Amino acid sequence: MRVLAIDIGEVRCGIAVSDPRGTIASPVTVLPTRAVLANAPEFRRVLEDWEPDLLLSGLPKTMAGEVGKQAARIRAAAEQISRQTGLPLDFADERLSSREAKRILREQGLSERDMRGKVDGVAASLFLQAWLDRQHSSESHK
Repeated sequence: MRVLAIDIGEVRCGIAVSDPRGTIASPVTVLPTRAVLANAPEFRRVLEDWEPDLLLSGLPKTMAGEVGKQAARIRAAAEQISRQTGLPLDFADERLSSREAKRILREQGLSERDMRGKVDGVAASLFLQAWLDRQHSSESHK
């Protein structure tokens, strides 16, 4: 099962996908959030290229694990995208994924300026990989 993960920001939307077996996550691209919400041709092209079976949206929780105002906005946007694409929707905790993405990119020698536009895609791949690992872990314990 191929999963398409989206990290919905106010300006940019990071997109990552899993391999067809649903084991490895990879960043794909970063698109303007308005293009994703409008189901614009560049977002439809991503859907056509990768043919996902599930849409996974990051859901920003507070450090206490609670859902705040920003999470409500993200949930509404993800539900809109799910309706437009016809893909089933699930959510993943994305706490600290952007911070971890920046750390990884910094270790690769990228400057803050060079990171712009890459962080969101890497963040999406991080919470997608964590979600995939949990799916496989729960399947192996059945």
